[in-house]
Amino acid sequence: MAAIAALSAMALPTQAWAFAPGMEEKIADVMVWVVVLGMPIAGIYLFWKLHVLPEVIAEKRHHPQKEGIQVLCLLSLAFGGLLWPIAWLWAYSKPAVYKMAYGTDKHDDYFLKPDGEHSNKPMDLAIVDDEMMLLKEKMARLAEKRELIIQQQKKPEVVVEGKEQDHA
Repeated sequence: MAAIAALSAMALPTQAWAFAPGMEEKIADVMVWVVVLGMPIAGIYLFWKLHVLPEVIAEKRHHPQKEGIQVLCLLSLAFGGLLWPIAWLWAYSKPAVYKMAYGTDKHDDYFLKPDGEHSNKPMDLAIVDDEMMLLKEKMARLAEKRELIIQQQKKPEVVVEGKEQDHA
């Protein structure tokens, strides 16, 4: 039995590889180039996209200080990302002092959009119209709230065992 096993082992090839000879080296060479060139490029791209994210957020939210946020994002790229959290917080903040000083909490580009509702108005008029629209919306919400309060007060109260309870 041992002789048959020895003869069959001698008949088998000494190398049992899935690839042709030399193919592993070619695959390893390609993987090295991908890691050496591709990964740093992908890393730099992701680092850059992550650090301009506060700028994109400020643009979408019509932040009045979006240019300052943009500069802070660029400085953050130069300083290795140390300023990025500040840019992120600034992009999400609502500048109350800016609104008190300039009368609006939106960037001028919001009022100058060529296809927007304020496209044919002067800047001052567009700001006032936008503020009036916001106040009208707030008044409508307050009127709804007032009606709910009045409806709740008109509901009859039921006395149960000496305690007053509302029908909810």
